[in-house]
Amino acid sequence: MADLSGIMVALITPFTDDKTQIDSSRLQAHIEHLINSGVHGLVPGGSTGEFTTMSLPERKQLTELCVKFAAGRVPVIAGTGSTSTAEAVELGVHAAQTGAAALMVVPPFYDPVNLEQLRELMAEIHDASKLPIVYYNIPSASGLALSPAEIAGLSDVGVKYLKDTSGNAPALTELLFGLSDKITAFNGWDTLTFYGLAAGARGGVWGAANIIPELAVELWDAVSVKGDLKKGRELWAKAWPVCKFLESHNYAAAVKTGVELRGQSTGGLRKPFALLNENLQAELKSSLQDAGVKTI
Repeated sequence: MADLSGIMVALITPFTDDKTQIDSSRLQAHIEHLINSGVHGLVPGGSTGEFTTMSLPERKQLTELCVKFAAGRVPVIAGTGSTSTAEAVELGVHAAQTGAAALMVVPPFYDPVNLEQLRELMAEIHDASKLPIVYYNIPSASGLALSPAEIAGLSDVGVKYLKDTSGNAPALTELLFGLSDKITAFNGWDTLTFYGLAAGARGGVWGAANIIPELAVELWDAVSVKGDLKKGRELWAKAWPVCKFLESHNYAAAVKTGVELRGQSTGGLRKPFALLNENLQAELKSSLQDAGVKTI
């Protein structure tokens, strides 16, 4: 199995207008747009994908649809985290049977687990699914803050990769330079994307790439492939205001609003969440236009 790298999109989940179902046609159109823009992977079922509002059958359906629509062109890294070990294992096994390349697992949220419990959880998921795990490090949501060494130590229970959504640049640096032999760290904090790539991250799991996939891929090519930091800074000057905006609001709502502003219908968000109001839409639209992105 090829190593994961590059721009991996933390995928939105388009719904029907009444929000009762996943809209497969909208999802397919969005995935085609992303792949045609050059992205390197799809990560459905994460925070940006509103997994907490979805039923277990819907989460399985989402993975199946993404694998079908990707059609082997890019890997699908299925978000399979849960507050229940049994459910996380069930989702992981299903993703493996469906054809996912890896699993992204957020630790149980609401009640944080300890390190011993986390290791046991990851081992159970890996043993059952046989797929590599991307550990979704998001202390603000999980309540679990691990040291870089503790994260790297998860490598012996099936964790091969890390999505770092801690916002802790020194910790990410330690993982990239001191512990890269144990775990491959991807940046997962929007406003640290340029730094993460410049510091040597092998990729990013990036929600903003739903909105600006072309710019995201261009940034990757400039910084990570060609080593052209001057060009990278020019591109980052365009992308950073968009990323800053997304992190300043409900993230899934802001990303879906951005996709809508590009002319793609998303069905909006399931309650209690909603697309951003008109004033905030205008602010995001202005940032996108300044970045050279066409909007409606």
